[in-house]
Amino acid sequence: MTETHVLPTDGAGYVPTSEDVASVLAWFAEYDGAAAAVQVERMADMALFPINVVSTDADGNASAATWTREVFVEKWTEILGGGQDVQTTSVRTPHFLSKDLVFVISDATFTVGGHSQTVRYGDLLGRVGGRWLFQTMVQGGWGEQ
Repeated sequence: MTETHVLPTDGAGYVPTSEDVASVLAWFAEYDGAAAAVQVERMADMALFPINVVSTDADGNASAATWTREVFVEKWTEILGGGQDVQTTSVRTPHFLSKDLVFVISDATFTVGGHSQTVRYGDLLGRVGGRWLFQTMVQGGWGEQ
């Protein structure tokens, strides 16, 4: 006898509205503005802690970590605290898992002190109380973090 399991979901096949997509892109504009202004505490206010960080190390091995707010603030203060001008351009593609969960793939170019680097990364956002919060970041190369 074959059993069919029904998975607990309310969002299979969810098609976002233009307002859903606009709200996610507005969240990223606000987050990017906080990062550009080196407002790390504001960035932390936009997260759902603890957050998950999934990456790879220098040898290409996958790794995962959980960051508290304190670790997040420490790491981003190190990353953004160099005092150099940071320019970012991004193309973001939201993939809605449900009305309140979205995984966003970003293709971005960061320019710091005249040096540019193009990266692809993903972020999982969840809606809490009608507000998007960042919960998981996925990007290669952060494994030692």
